[in-house]
Amino acid sequence: MSATTTNEVTLRPLPTSHYSFADLVRSEWTKIRSVRSTMWTVGLTIILGIGIGALVCAITRGHWHDMGPFSRQSFDAPATSLTGLLFAQFTIGVLGVLAISAEYSTGTIRATFSAAPNRLRVFGSKIAVFGVVSFIVAEITTFAAFFLGQFLLSAPATHATLSSPGALRSVFGCGLFLCLLGLMALGLGTIIRHTAGAISAFVAILLIFPLLAQALPQSLANSLRRFMPEEIANQIVTTNRFDHDAGAFSPWVGMLVLAIEVALLLVIGGSLLQRRDA
Repeated sequence: MSATTTNEVTLRPLPTSHYSFADLVRSEWTKIRSVRSTMWTVGLTIILGIGIGALVCAITRGHWHDMGPFSRQSFDAPATSLTGLLFAQFTIGVLGVLAISAEYSTGTIRATFSAAPNRLRVFGSKIAVFGVVSFIVAEITTFAAFFLGQFLLSAPATHATLSSPGALRSVFGCGLFLCLLGLMALGLGTIIRHTAGAISAFVAILLIFPLLAQALPQSLANSLRRFMPEEIANQIVTTNRFDHDAGAFSPWVGMLVLAIEVALLLVIGGSLLQRRDA
């Protein structure tokens, strides 16, 4: 019996290291849902996205009678309920960076590439899983923030429904915008491979670059700002004609521009991932 068992163990086939894309997707899903930082960042994204918007809407409703005629006329109800997304964009960016940089910091990326040598396939599965997770989280956050915010903006304050002009575009577009920002952070994390450095680069793109652009000549600053996430987000979230920038891209054109920028970062990240040592 002992000899038979030994032979069976000896003849047992070794893993071939050839995994399908579906296998890699399941692996990435296990990684992203089993890491504690994922739950924290997802929770913060939802709490900030919904909570801050609800707070702003409640305060606005309480001070509605103190607002002037023009402020009431130009009031953007959907954008007000989505105020929290200004903060949620940073947490979803942190999640995007950690999705790749955490593996480099712990060294588990070496084990991943040893088991699945096709690095581009691994990277593609990571993009797919993170993209779906961030999209679902972002859309749940934006729609919940909108419905709660409009509930709090009760009469006499101006409030909106999804059938109001531009409201559905604003809510759905903001969720898509957050998803793209998360993928942008994933690309930066792949390029830089260091958590603090990638997060710093992400924050610089969102906050520092728009400030630097203000120091440039006005015509050049306007041309550059239209390509920045901040300006693209403004056009997506705004439903009031008073707040639209004449020099900016239209909402969906701006979203397409942002998607191209994100794709370029992911392509660069994938190229470096394949050429550099793990």
